[in-house]
Amino acid sequence: MDATLANKVVVVTGGSRGIGRAIVEAVLDAGARVAFCSRSRESVDRATQELRKHWPGTVHGFPADVSNPSDVTAFFESVDKEFNGLDVLVNNAGLGIFRSVADMTVEEWQRTIDTNLSGAFYCSREALARFRKRSGGYIVNISSLAGKNPFAGGAAYNASKFAMNGFSEAMMLDHRYDNVRVSYVMPGSVDTDFGSGGGSDWKVAPQDIAEIVMTLLKMPERTLISRVEVRPSKPRK
Repeated sequence: MDATLANKVVVVTGGSRGIGRAIVEAVLDAGARVAFCSRSRESVDRATQELRKHWPGTVHGFPADVSNPSDVTAFFESVDKEFNGLDVLVNNAGLGIFRSVADMTVEEWQRTIDTNLSGAFYCSREALARFRKRSGGYIVNISSLAGKNPFAGGAAYNASKFAMNGFSEAMMLDHRYDNVRVSYVMPGSVDTDFGSGGGSDWKVAPQDIAEIVMTLLKMPERTLISRVEVRPSKPRK
């Protein structure tokens, strides 16, 4: 258990698998109480059951699509009922649809932007309202190196992550004097089933991203690490 996070309430979106699941497990190990969401009720129920075997009484799972503001409101209201407060938000939920601009449908574009960018706004807005009651808080946004390095087929994903970076920095400036810190993490290739799939030992492990998030959360309140770039040490040639 870590004194910094002991009994703190942490929300992680997209927390049932991949990077989000690794972050959930890391903050639970540090003694936090954790609420997470995922679009699939089946995924939420399975992850909640697995997590409660190791951390009984400190895990709350809720099915919510972050691209839907009504779902987000319901999720945060459930966190209020379960834990009566909020200290940390990790905006991790995201999706990638990789097509050329000519081949991408309007629905695919909107779904990418609504999930990766608008979802972070909806959740941050809910969190900030609750941070006022705690006189502060921390928001960590999981962005991507795709937020600074465009690639063919990545128009929607690049746009969402470039915008996530700008959103993160503006939100930090908006609320730094409200005792709210905002950081964003920009991973490169991570060994998850996101996008083209995992299974490559040269990629960054989800647990490595979770360790970075933990480092951010443990920094003294006087110090803010604004952004972190993360990439494989030896990418595939």
